[in-house]
Amino acid sequence: MPVATMTNKGQVTIPKKVRDALHLQSGDKLEFVCEEAGIITVRPVKKSVDEVFGKLYRKGRAPVSTEEMREAVERKFKKEYGRGADESA
Repeated sequence: MPVATMTNKGQVTIPKKVRDALHLQSGDKLEFVCEEAGIITVRPVKKSVDEVFGKLYRKGRAPVSTEEMREAVERKFKKEYGRGADESA
């Protein structure tokens, strides 16, 4: 059974045998499901474009440009953190 050690930052290197079994590649997302009796299930989150197409659509809502999205995120970030998203902490 593969074993991994967690760093003080909570990071774990997934053993190669597990990465291969799950067909994981750099940048893949993992879902952790906490079940009873301390059992944790880990599974890759694999979504195709077809699975997520149209998820943001809302009837009656006008389209928004990427620039408008960026500005909205910047406003929210400044409201939450008092600084711009591109400013270092």
